[in-house]
Amino acid sequence: MSGLWTSDAIATATGGTASAPFDATGVTFDSREVGPGDLFIALKGEATDGHRFLDQAFARGAAGAIVSTPTEHPHVLVADTMAALEALGVAARARTDATIIGVTGSVGKTGTKEALFAALDRSAPGKVHRSVKSYNNHTGVPLSLARMPADCRYAVLEMGMNHAGELAALTRFVRPHVAIITNVGPVHIEFFKDEAGIADAKAEIFQGLEAGGTAIIPFDNVHRDRLVKAAKKEGARIVTFGRGDGADVRALEAMRTQTGGTFVTARLVSRELSFTIGQPGDHLVSNSLAVLAAVEAAGADVALAGLGLADLGGLPGRGARFLTAVPGGAALVIDESYNANPSSMRATLAVLAAEPAPRKIALLGQMGELGVDGPAFHAGLAAPVIDAGVTLAILVGEGMAALAIALEGRVDFVHVPDAATALAHLKTVLSAGDAVLIKGSNSVGLMTVVTALGGEKP
Repeated sequence: MSGLWTSDAIATATGGTASAPFDATGVTFDSREVGPGDLFIALKGEATDGHRFLDQAFARGAAGAIVSTPTEHPHVLVADTMAALEALGVAARARTDATIIGVTGSVGKTGTKEALFAALDRSAPGKVHRSVKSYNNHTGVPLSLARMPADCRYAVLEMGMNHAGELAALTRFVRPHVAIITNVGPVHIEFFKDEAGIADAKAEIFQGLEAGGTAIIPFDNVHRDRLVKAAKKEGARIVTFGRGDGADVRALEAMRTQTGGTFVTARLVSRELSFTIGQPGDHLVSNSLAVLAAVEAAGADVALAGLGLADLGGLPGRGARFLTAVPGGAALVIDESYNANPSSMRATLAVLAAEPAPRKIALLGQMGELGVDGPAFHAGLAAPVIDAGVTLAILVGEGMAALAIALEGRVDFVHVPDAATALAHLKTVLSAGDAVLIKGSNSVGLMTVVTALGGEKP
């Protein structure tokens, strides 16, 4: 890997002092993720202090570190390592000529980010940078920027929030040329007066748009006009995407393929395009339209982007599929264990509905941060569960009590307290040919169920 940062460049960006020359090919603040040549940033948190793991980081091959306390290892000494991380991200953004695309939304952020990466990589192989995992918060965004090579042509940065004002800060780090809102729904609604407040918080992404930038907005969302108004206030060019008549980027036709994906014919701003989405799921049609709108706005090749969408597979925790061995054969596992909210629950239950399996099992964990309306949101999943043809629902966590009541006498279910109990019950009932959807909020820990069945950790 080519050099990313020299000790002199780090010192200049952060206002720090280098103890010795070194070159870094990567950046991380997690000592467990350090690889040969990395820069380790010793962040101080409420629960731990990265300075305690300096020896571990260098044992794993770190080239240097950013520290606020001197060490015998090669380092840049600063007053505040968190401020230094932010400064490094700002410097990385300032030195690049790349087209930057920012992505936020209540659902679909990470999937859209990954699809954008795959689409743009077809136009500029090896020259596209993206956030990894879900590094989309006040530490993840500057880290993702700090990891951005100076010579990349495109960068896709995911930004998340659960309180007003957070996106406003993040988008000013990223300064995107193109800003996408995938969707607005009742996610983190515990921290907002209503869903309109969530829309306003998502629209903060437009505040960081570069002059002449493009705002990509979901046409079919009930908050569309609110988002458009916010984007216009920032002088953005508006491009809407969706299924409804009037969207600037619209699906004219969508047909399920024999392999479970979707063949789509879409009208873009400048042309029509037919392409295939490799993953199953009607909700991915909308995401793909956002991707193509962004690719077109960035000036990249939309035909090549369509090929990238065809090859894209599911991510661990976000749609990955695998077979798990059971007596007499295997069962299909659909891994949506990373997180959940009312919108994504409905979307993935619809994916389960389309499976041809003779028996469908939904292992569903409670959803978090829904506030006083949490019971109603959980009970509201009864109709999607029934419509999906679920044979057995395994409900995990106290928050699922309302759904259990709503399903009484309509669908067979068990209500269990935790992921371990859910796994134990699933193993007793899973049979060859079954399809099982595993989805819940991250705090429920359903990824342990997926791992036990033979899947990867997110």
